Amino acid sequence: MRAALISREYPPDVYGGAGVHIEFLTRELRKLIEVEVHCFGAPRGEDGVHAYEVPHTLRTANAALGTLGVDVEMAAGMSAANLAHSHTWYANTAGHLASLLYDIPHVVTAHSLEPLRPWKAEQLGGGYRLSSWAERTAYEAAAAVIAVSDGMAADILAAYPSIDPSRVRIIPNGIDTELYRPVSGTDVLQRYGLSTDAPIVLFVGRITRQKGVAHLVAAARDFAPGTQIALCAGAPDTPELAAEITAAVTELQAGRDGVVWIQEMLPREELLQLLTAADVFLCPSIYEPQGIVNLEAMACQTAVVASRVGGIPDVVVEGQTGLLVDYAGEEPAAVAAFRHSFADAVNQLLADPARRRSMGVAGRERAVAVYGWTAIAERTVQLYRSLL
Repeated sequence: MRAALISREYPPDVYGGAGVHIEFLTRELRKLIEVEVHCFGAPRGEDGVHAYEVPHTLRTANAALGTLGVDVEMAAGMSAANLAHSHTWYANTAGHLASLLYDIPHVVTAHSLEPLRPWKAEQLGGGYRLSSWAERTAYEAAAAVIAVSDGMAADILAAYPSIDPSRVRIIPNGIDTELYRPVSGTDVLQRYGLSTDAPIVLFVGRITRQKGVAHLVAAARDFAPGTQIALCAGAPDTPELAAEITAAVTELQAGRDGVVWIQEMLPREELLQLLTAADVFLCPSIYEPQGIVNLEAMACQTAVVASRVGGIPDVVVEGQTGLLVDYAGEEPAAVAAFRHSFADAVNQLLADPARRRSMGVAGRERAVAVYGWTAIAERTVQLYRSLL
């Protein structure tokens, strides 16, 4: 069996959870079957990895058209595969075209759903209609759709009711708990002016509406005095959103000490220091199919405060590995309630060191026991074989 894994992201160009998923799934699948990777960007210099730049004639077009141009070229390069497996709308059309062209099964992993991300219209303009069309077309025709959580499975069937529920399989994202683990270094903390003598709360994620960054910055005004707030937040979706968050963080920094904004993507080994040192990890997402970043924090033995949305409750066990906060939408009253409740949950854990340490230990135990990549790769191959 030769499976073609298709993704916008692949190391070293990884900026989100889907890219992390592809990195580790590819590694584990290669122990079981033949795998070729088709990704966006510059050549990777790795056997079996094929990279594609946006076609020259589309480089000034809407970004969604450029994506579809890459997809066409990727489909042309998959003639040796007998199964295509695409990740995110950026790659779905490549998998769909390969399925039609070569008469092979197409498997889709749902890392997010375009109908549940209307704010993408800010970033893509009319391209959002193209991304929505690409996703719907691929999902409705796919031989199987992998949901990364129970919540994601329900969202898929609600968004695309024509999909036969028997074609939706739940296989979660995983975590390598040998790579993601507590570490002892402090040089990265020192570089950014963070001290182990005061509590640290940490956010890691892209600046996008989905991740709830604006809600977090607003809630942080009410975090307990003396709390250090580390924001690893970069890659804004739009210049307008970048300006909005810059203004909000600047205001927060003017009102309290210890607010550190790290805008670059940190190497994994450096990020591990922050994840380990944090007393509480923060995930205020308003939409999250699963949330690999919560698993990364848990694997580093850190308690989590997160939104009760999507697949997060599958990962973060309320009262055991963290606290969950209800999110009820973007109406002003609901937003105010969410921000208040989020700050309250953070402050509860900051005030109870023994409880958060217990949650951290339970979080790592859960990451090791439930989300190992070996088992996830084996389940994925079982699905592949059932389709051939």
